[in-house]
Amino acid sequence: MREKVAVVPGSFDPITLGHRDVIVRAAALFDRVVVGVAVNAAKRPLLPAAVRVELVENCLAGVTSVTVAQVPGLLAEFCREVGAVAIVKGLRGGHDLGQEEPMALVNKELTGIETVFLAAAPNWGHISSSLVKDVARHGGDVSAYVSPAVAQALATASR
Repeated sequence: MREKVAVVPGSFDPITLGHRDVIVRAAALFDRVVVGVAVNAAKRPLLPAAVRVELVENCLAGVTSVTVAQVPGLLAEFCREVGAVAIVKGLRGGHDLGQEEPMALVNKELTGIETVFLAAAPNWGHISSSLVKDVARHGGDVSAYVSPAVAQALATASR
């Protein structure tokens, strides 16, 4: 039987504990999960891609069925290269669905790969990378929302 691989893509600038929750839950559903750290052309990242990859790896240390890689280009092509049968996206609410649905349909048309949506856990549904960055930029404590390594990276980058 073919291994069921899922890709969990995102810019992860930075990875939050909400992202971690979705990834761990995806790992329970699939044989292997590849976290694809992507560059979003519409966003100006605070952290360089290589640093984001390291922070994702650090945040997911010990989750054995998960690997992390940088997405070099089109997500659909990356999924094909890693042999993915699904893309997994976390949703914090209807607004996220409105943004994610067109991408899911295009990815399905390009590759035949389905997108699986996981609802955010109630304790993480209000957290976003943008919000975490904003709190960190203003000297706020983000330790409830990110791993210690991410909190340190944000403190350094926000100076």
